[in-house]
Order: sequence, then structure tokens, then C-alpha cells
Amino acid sequence: MNIQIHSLSKRFNKEWIFKSVSLTIESGERIGIIGSNGSGKSTFIKLLSGAELPSKGEINYFISAAEIDVSEVYNRINFAAPYVDLIEEFTCKELIDFHLKFKLLQNGLTPETFIKLVYLEDAKDKFIKNFSSGMKQRLKLGLVICTESDLLLLDEPCSNLDSTGIQLYHQLMDSFNKNRTTIIGSNEQSDELYNIEKTIRITDYK
Repeated sequence: MNIQIHSLSKRFNKEWIFKSVSLTIESGERIGIIGSNGSGKSTFIKLLSGAELPSKGEINYFISAAEIDVSEVYNRINFAAPYVDLIEEFTCKELIDFHLKFKLLQNGLTPETFIKLVYLEDAKDKFIKNFSSGMKQRLKLGLVICTESDLLLLDEPCSNLDSTGIQLYHQLMDSFNKNRTTIIGSNEQSDELYNIEKTIRITDYK
């Protein structure tokens, strides 16, 4: 997916979080959006996902030079962040089955092999509400990285992960995230900015 960003600006009350961001993100690029907490990087990623609207400017999305209608963009995006919740009333297996009604697993994965991949075999029948924060994050990352989309948005993907979880994140990115446009928000943690080609500091647009 190619993304063209034109004079993108966001304001809360009278304060501008960032102003006049103009970028072209080429198809297959891996970009890091960096900044400290409260700098605006999460807001920027939310705008790219369509979860929030800009105060000014616009974002256009293209596949093979054909612009995607704004009403269809969400079908082509996978998005994970600490503030995006899983459905806690589902069991692990129920949540995976629900997710797969909308997205397809890559590389020949089945629900069973996916559960094994993200180290949740012993928790497949547990309710999400009873998962630890690390288990939730592994499931969340697995679902968005291992299923098909044209754009992957990750905000602070290593939140709540221990060393084993971070290794899993790197493994998933190596195996399931080739040739996909990828944007990762981070507080400049090297583990999160895995295989990123270039970074954009959001505070440069204050």
C-alpha cells in the first residue's frame, strides 16, 4: 500500500499536537514513528488507521496506483496498540475464529498452528479476561501480523512483553511481514523498531 499524507495536522482544544505533516510512504516501506509519551506518535498512527479524523489535511491510500475509497480502507489495515482492546468475553479460540471471519491467515497457518505459534496452547479455552497482559499482547500481535493486510500499524508492540515475547515478535515479523507497508510507533526502543528502514520524529512537526 502506498500512502500519501498532505499537510496532516491534529489539534486538541487549542493545542496543536503536530502540524503540516506531508509524507509519501511507498508500498512495502517500514517506517518508525518515534517520540516520547505524549508527543503525538499514537495520535498520528490513529489517524492513519482511520480511528480518528485530522483537524486539517488528508490521507490518501493507493494499491497499484489505484486510490482506495475511504470507506474500504479499514479492510486493508491491521492495527495493534496497548489501547486497542480484545473482546474479553470470548475464549482464545472463539476470538481467533471471530477474527478469521474478516482476515485470512498467511503461510498455511491454521487456527491450531497459530495458537501453538504464539504459545497459547494451554490457554485456548480460557476467557481473554483471564489472560495476563503478556498473553493478551502475544495474541494481539499474532492476529495482526499473521493475517493478511496491505498495511500493518503497530503502536509500542513490545508493551507488556518479556524477553520470550520480544523474540516471538521478531520471529513473527521475519516470517509473516514481508513486502507489506509497515508503520511502528515507539519511544525509540530498538526491540520495537525491528527491521525498520527509516524513522520520523513526530516532534519535528510541532
